[in-house]
Amino acid sequence: MNRTKGIISFFGGVTVIMGAMGSHALEKTLSQSDLKAYETAIYYQMFHLILLLWVNSQTALSAKLVKRLNVLFGLGILFFSGSIFLFKLTSLSAKSLWFITPLGGILLIGGWFYLAYTYFKQTQ
Repeated sequence: MNRTKGIISFFGGVTVIMGAMGSHALEKTLSQSDLKAYETAIYYQMFHLILLLWVNSQTALSAKLVKRLNVLFGLGILFFSGSIFLFKLTSLSAKSLWFITPLGGILLIGGWFYLAYTYFKQTQ
């Protein structure tokens, strides 16, 4: 469990570095639209990393639930934020892999709804 939190924390630090890179180094190379998309990817990544740290710190949640949430949110971050970073920082066209970003969003939404379902189920 601590290893998982260590990995999540490491990616939190990487997210801060990427945010700083976007604010300083990429400000002159990306268009306003591309910079806005990059910032959105940073925000979503950091918010969900903080959520994952919280999820992995909850003793009331079963190990099975935590593992499922790690997968949903982890893949969601990878596909959503990762694809935006990939498209904005490389010459790779989003047209050929357009489905990756929305798939990441669906995984993030699925993680939130799964967490909500779990809490609703516990109150019955």
